[in-house]
Amino acid sequence: MERKKSLRYSKTNVSVFVIVLFHIVGLTGFLVPFLRPLFLQVVPFHLLLMLFLLLINHHGRFSKLILFAAIVMLSGFAAEWVGVHKHWLFGNYVYGKTLGFKLKDIPLMIGVNWFLLIYSTGVFIKKVPVKEAWLKIVIGSILLVLLDLLIEPVAIHFDYWHWLSGFVPIKNYIGWVLVSLPLLAVFQLFDFRFQNKVAPVLLLVQFLFFAVLNFV
Repeated sequence: MERKKSLRYSKTNVSVFVIVLFHIVGLTGFLVPFLRPLFLQVVPFHLLLMLFLLLINHHGRFSKLILFAAIVMLSGFAAEWVGVHKHWLFGNYVYGKTLGFKLKDIPLMIGVNWFLLIYSTGVFIKKVPVKEAWLKIVIGSILLVLLDLLIEPVAIHFDYWHWLSGFVPIKNYIGWVLVSLPLLAVFQLFDFRFQNKVAPVLLLVQFLFFAVLNFV
């Protein structure tokens, strides 16, 4: 038992170190002009690495986690398809090249990104000292909207996506609420008992990463 705890602790520490290190290296690559093209090309692989680190640090039934991940990824991809092709969610926008291979004009990595955000936020709000599940979900949705406020200028500048209106519409943030609320509710329904200690770190590092890119 002690050996298992020690191995789990070591895995968590290594994963946290890798998350912090790769985001620091990523910041350097994004901010140094001659490195930028290379680092923009590896953004999809960075997302896959973050996905791997979250998955290996999840405790409990792995099949349950995979089902939840599938729900979030498919829902996130569907929401983006509606956003891009119907403009019912988020607004009028198109994806650039940075997120990699596209299916129906939507990067496959966008589903992964939605999972990273929803899962990390879901784990974080489990620790929020309020009893009402609905309030935790609302807090989580607000956190994601705040994160998107930081993401948008960076995403536009580095060709993640572009708004055809030339500015980020209020509809985008309403769309984030409409998508994140039900997905965070699903996270609550899955009731993951053993919390992933790496997930909140990833959420915090994402906030810091995009904040630095906004203000440097």
